Amino acid sequence: MSTELSERQDLDRSGAAEEQPDICSGAAGSRMASVAEYYAGKSVLITGATGFMGKVLVEKLLWSCPEVKALYILVRPKAGQSMKQRVSDMMKCKLFDRVREDNPDFHKKIIPISSELTQPGLSISPEDVEKLSACINIVFHCAATIRFDEPLKHALQLNVIATQELLSLAQRMHHLEAFIHISTAYANCNRKHIDEVIYPPPVEPKKLIESLEWMDDGIVQDITPRLIGDRPNTYTYTKALAEYVVQQEQDKLNIGIVRPSIVGASWQEPFPGWIDNFNGPSGVFIAAGKGILRTMRANNDAVADLIPVDMVVNLTLAAGWYTAVHRPKTTLVYNCTTGGINPFHWGEIEHHVISSFKRNPLEQAFRRPNANITSNYLINQYWILVSHKFPAFIYDLFLRLCGQKPQMMRIFNRLHKAIGLLEYFSSQDWEWNSENMNMLMSQLTPEDRTAFNFDVRQLNWPEYIENYCIGTKKYVLNEDMSDIPAARQHLRKLRNIRYTFNTVLVVFIWRVFIARSQMARNIWYFVVSLCFKFLSYFRASSTLTN
Repeated sequence: MSTELSERQDLDRSGAAEEQPDICSGAAGSRMASVAEYYAGKSVLITGATGFMGKVLVEKLLWSCPEVKALYILVRPKAGQSMKQRVSDMMKCKLFDRVREDNPDFHKKIIPISSELTQPGLSISPEDVEKLSACINIVFHCAATIRFDEPLKHALQLNVIATQELLSLAQRMHHLEAFIHISTAYANCNRKHIDEVIYPPPVEPKKLIESLEWMDDGIVQDITPRLIGDRPNTYTYTKALAEYVVQQEQDKLNIGIVRPSIVGASWQEPFPGWIDNFNGPSGVFIAAGKGILRTMRANNDAVADLIPVDMVVNLTLAAGWYTAVHRPKTTLVYNCTTGGINPFHWGEIEHHVISSFKRNPLEQAFRRPNANITSNYLINQYWILVSHKFPAFIYDLFLRLCGQKPQMMRIFNRLHKAIGLLEYFSSQDWEWNSENMNMLMSQLTPEDRTAFNFDVRQLNWPEYIENYCIGTKKYVLNEDMSDIPAARQHLRKLRNIRYTFNTVLVVFIWRVFIARSQMARNIWYFVVSLCFKFLSYFRASSTLTN
């Protein structure tokens, strides 16, 4: 960066500091601007706005900060859809119903900017660069690849190099007041205790980028395990590098970093249980509800650090306000997690998910919901064989005999791959420091704490999981709640089929194996009599206790 540009940025920041009393006056008796008041008249740039969290962020800004001037969103053409078509489809989503009802012309505040994160300069046209440089006040960088098995080169391009390009663009913005980067609480998952600080990177990002430029994909794939070391995947590895890249610009920009854990369905806003994808726990919940998933390797006592998406968005907007108003001298990191404040465990999640799907079953379930979580590898492999692979083989054989294309084994293989990627996170615990998150909450007015609520102590887990499961049914699978009686009837049919199958199996084993062998009959009678004695003892003990 040239000396002239650096001097201009220093002048911009000092000029913005001189204007600070308009936002947060230091005079006695002055009132701190609320979060909504701060965003009034501001132009905001959002990356990843068409993603799950990005859409909720856009909706929340439009709803709770109705005086926001404009939302510029970086969008690329995808799957044959133009940029404008993607944005139009996004705004038709049910997520925006309350905003649409309050302001039918809300779409006029959303300004799409053609962009491609894998290209130099993010492939933003010179005209758009000038437009953004002249008007943007706050940047929310949500865009990233969240695939755990992403090839390292691609993950590096999307999570690190694209972040560098956006930071370079941000330094050209004359009126920028805050740059908020969305990271992940698992960026440093190789540590058991994670403070709200940016840890030294596993490698200098610039050197890594330069080294991988000349390597072909095969070589990079071979050396990836050694590069990522004790991190489980390229996602957490590159997000750690991105944090370091962002921190390097803290002398030039006002920066905040938000680290959410496992982002799940909405808690309250815009309505409970909103979710629009199969990522993370959502796919696992649906697989359990459909009766496809019967076993998963996890630690029942490990904390499942889920965080509702609306809580993450509320904290993000509050962090943008605080960063712009108070201008911290160093980058503040916010660990947006629940485990240390309001813990909920994987065993409890399994219980509530299965219970919820029994009350509100999914349509055309493969089997009745009934999952088993175990941390034992051999037990898990046994249940995979008995409850996954064997039924899939029988079902595919049936499809072949009917002249149809087999599919269940392929579905189970994809499921096992997805669950395998989650095992690292479902089998252990982390401790996250949340002092900055608590500090930020204390800075909010009582009204803002309600409007931008991220107090995880208020989260009722059983109710949240119930709404989450219903959300997957309504918004991911697009199933009608009025069809629940039919779905329950289907589960009863599956139960009767199972009972019939088990009865036939017992009769078959008796006729083929036990009835033809005196020794087998003796063993059978011994086991049955032992069971009866145990039951008699249990009843006698209960009677004496009473």
